[in-house]
This record gives sequence, C-alpha cells and structure tokens, in this order.
Amino acid sequence: MDSRKRDTDRWGESVQSVLTTLDIAIAAVYALALFALAQWVSRDAAGDRQDAQGYFLAGRALPWWAIGASLIAANISAEQIIGMSGSGYAIGLAIASYEWMAAFTLLLVGKFLLPIFLHTGIYTMPQFLAQRYDERVKTVMAVFWLGVYTLVNLTSILWLGALAMSTVAGVDLTIGLVSLGLFALAYSLSGGLRAVALTDIVQVILLVIGGVMISWILLDQISEGAGPIAGFVSLSEQASGKFHMILHRDHPHYVSLPGLSVLLGGLWVMNLAYWGFNQYIIQRALAAKNVAEAQKGIALAAFLKLLMPLIVVLPGIAMTILTPGLPSPDQAYPSAMTLLPIGIKGLVFAALLAAIVSSLASMCNSISTIFTMDIAPTLGMRSDDGALQVRRGRTVAVIAMMIAMLTARPLLGNFEQAFQYIQEFTGFFTPGIVAIFALGLFWSRTTATAALLSALASALLSLFFKLVWPELPFMDRVGLVFCLCLVIGIAWSLARPSPQRGFVDPAGVSFGTTQGFNLSALTVTLILAFFYTVWW
Repeated sequence: MDSRKRDTDRWGESVQSVLTTLDIAIAAVYALALFALAQWVSRDAAGDRQDAQGYFLAGRALPWWAIGASLIAANISAEQIIGMSGSGYAIGLAIASYEWMAAFTLLLVGKFLLPIFLHTGIYTMPQFLAQRYDERVKTVMAVFWLGVYTLVNLTSILWLGALAMSTVAGVDLTIGLVSLGLFALAYSLSGGLRAVALTDIVQVILLVIGGVMISWILLDQISEGAGPIAGFVSLSEQASGKFHMILHRDHPHYVSLPGLSVLLGGLWVMNLAYWGFNQYIIQRALAAKNVAEAQKGIALAAFLKLLMPLIVVLPGIAMTILTPGLPSPDQAYPSAMTLLPIGIKGLVFAALLAAIVSSLASMCNSISTIFTMDIAPTLGMRSDDGALQVRRGRTVAVIAMMIAMLTARPLLGNFEQAFQYIQEFTGFFTPGIVAIFALGLFWSRTTATAALLSALASALLSLFFKLVWPELPFMDRVGLVFCLCLVIGIAWSLARPSPQRGFVDPAGVSFGTTQGFNLSALTVTLILAFFYTVWW
C-alpha cells in the first residue's frame, strides 16, 4: 500500500539491539513451546495428515475459533506491525481504514462469497476458475499466484521479518532469514493446515497481549504515570492532527489515502481481492465443516480487525510525542520497544516473531496447495494417492522457502521502500482478479476469453495510468482500472458469446445467516460508524 512508507535500509541506524538476556530467554521459550505444540497437534492429526483433504484443508473440520484466529495470524506480519506503526507516525489514525474497512469486507465475504465457494466443494481459488471458466483461466491464475506468493509475498515476509529481528535483537540479516524460514517449516510442515491454524490461536493471543501491552505502556508514559486512559486523552490533544480518518485534498499524505476513496473507492477492490479471492487467506474458511461455522470464524476475525489499530497504529502515533523527529517513520515501532521494561520487551519481541512465522507458515501451506491441486495435474502429475499429494506439497513448500531465502536480498535489499514496490506490483493485477471473480460469480454470460482479457487489461491499464497520470492516487487508479476491466469483460462476452459451464446460480445457494452472525455484523457496523463519526 502506498501509504505504508518504509525505509528498510535505515531501520537499524538509530535502534540497535534492545533485548537483554531475559528478553531473549522469553522469546526462546515461546519458540520452543510453539514447536512442541505444533508437533503435538500434528501427531494428533496423524490419521488425517496423509490424506490431501486432511493436510491441505484440515479435514474440513476447523472450528470457528481456529478459523478466525488463523485469518488474523496469516494477515498480520512484520510489515503490518512495523509498517503501519510507521504510517501511524507519519499519517495518523487514517491508516486504520485498511484495518477497519477490512472488518466490514470480511462480513461481506462471509455473507455472499463463502456460501458459493463452500457449495462448490473447492480446495483452491484456481479450482473455482476451472469450474466456472476453463483450464486456461485456472492455469494462468494458478501460475500467477504461485509466482507472487513465492517471489513477492514470501520473500517480503522473510526480508522484512529479518530486518525487524536485526533492528530489535541485533541478529545478522542472513541468519535471520534462514532461521525464520527453517522455523516456519519445522513447525508447520508435518501437520499441514491443521497445525498452522491451531497454533495460530497461540500466535494471535500472544500478538494481542504484546500489542496491548506496548500501547498501554506508551500511553502511560505520555500521561506520566496517570494511566493509559489519561494518556490517550493527552495524546488526542497533543497530536490532534493525527486523529482524522478522512484526509482532505490539501493533506500532504492525500495521495496515499485519497479522502472518501477509502470508503467508496479502490480500497474495496483491494480488500475484496485480499479477503475474498486470495488462497492464502480464504483457505482457512474453506476448511470449515459448513457455512455456518465458517461465518462464525469470519465474524471473530472481523472483531479482531477492529482491535488491530490499537496494536499496529496507536504505538506509532504515541511515538510522535515520545520520540519526535525520527529519521524514518518505520523506526517508530523498534524505537518504542526501547522504552519498554525488561521482560516486556521479550514478550513483545515474541509477539513480533509470532506474527512473522505464522504468516510464513500460512504462505507455504497455500503455495503447496496450489501447486499440488492446480499446477501438478496440468504438468501430467495427476494422482489420486493422498500420501503422494501430501509429499509433493511438503516438497514444494521446502523449495519455495529455499527460493525465497535466496532471492529475498537480491529482490528487496536495494529498495528503500520495499513494501511500496510490492503493493505497486500486485496492484497491477488486483483489479483484474476482482473483475474475473465478480463476473464469474454473479453473471452467467461471462466467457473464459473475456476473463483472460480482463486480466491482461488490468496490467496494461494500470501501467498506462501510472505512466500518463502519475499524480492519480494509487487507490483511485485501482478503482478506475477495476471499472474498466468490468466493462471490457462484459463487452467481450456480449460481442462473442460462447457456451458456459460451471456457473453457480446464486439462486440455488442459501445466503441465509444465523442470528449470531447477523448480530455480530450489526455490532461491527455500529462500532465502525462510531469510530468514523468520532474521528472523521
């Protein structure tokens, strides 16, 4: 996201190792406990793990609380914590729109998309595209996602995670890269999605506890010991300019968060692509035993998303008062850790590690699933042997991690704003992906060729507008390109109609939701309305 300004080369300039022996011991205990838990969960799943459905989708038996926790654990990583804290430092609370609008997006995914996906019985998003369109669309998108997950997402999590470890603990970058990758593989490889999702519960608990602690301590310091509530009141007064959700056109960061576009524009496209059509995320919901269970997990994730700005944005805003004038906004979170008491630093560092390794493990599981289910059959590696499929998945996960370890520094090490470049790259394709799924889900006349043209148009139009209209905010460009991709897809389908297969008639799918989900959706909506009203 353009808004997450990061200067990765300077993370460690002003903040060196801030951990004591006690802090390191606490983080080590966490790592050992997580590994032991993962092995126990994997042994507990011994009857399922040699079966493809058991390994890749946890036997379609994930409980709602594991789904909700795993969605958040997969989402939150080093770039999220450090990057959004940096954006909080530079921009303010407005960056929280990424989190809070995601909460509402999750509810829409649970209400309108999950019933269709679970009705089809798919393992992966490319499988849905094969059912709806044809093998061409499936293969193109599967290869695209495999490449992005390995060379963009996995490398970025590794690189930014290693940078965070280097800044906070003084760990050599190469050692950090290798240790993070191997640890994520060690605890996730044997048990598959079940091990990842169930250990994610511990990860999220630690993440929330560590995040709340750092915000609590920083606010208490601002109030000079009068407590976090008094600290928040003081912070809102001293940094009042940082507490606005909708930026005006004359704001220096308007190009990153262009006013009402965060509510009405391209942010919806990015959120739907990430939470609704992204294998890395949606795989957790596909592992539910039924729609109702998946929707309960989605609702839990939505509530947790409401909490995230307290963890990833507020520390950055607080540091504008405690440590103004940092050389780089992304130094806000590491600098905040230097203000924590001994022992608490170790807990917060463990929470940071939890965010990194859970995202790595989740990404590896999604890579192995897409290769095994979508790409291997295309290469003539068809097999109904569940044990063979699992072995292939594990092998691919290891290979992908090795590739990411080797390419992380060459791909990202020379970028001053690594994550910004990553978002620019994926943003070229996001509008087309959402257009393909939107048309395929809700318009029966969409053709496979139209879907491919929409994908191609997404990249070409994004590049065109970036070159000829550079002042157009990234978020607005995404929204504009999405609309044009829809027009292209509809026009081609009407001009060159062809027989369709696999369209899931929404009329045949039950979109009914439980009273609990409806109440959760209403509560989340009211809370969001309150937040935007108070800090408009």
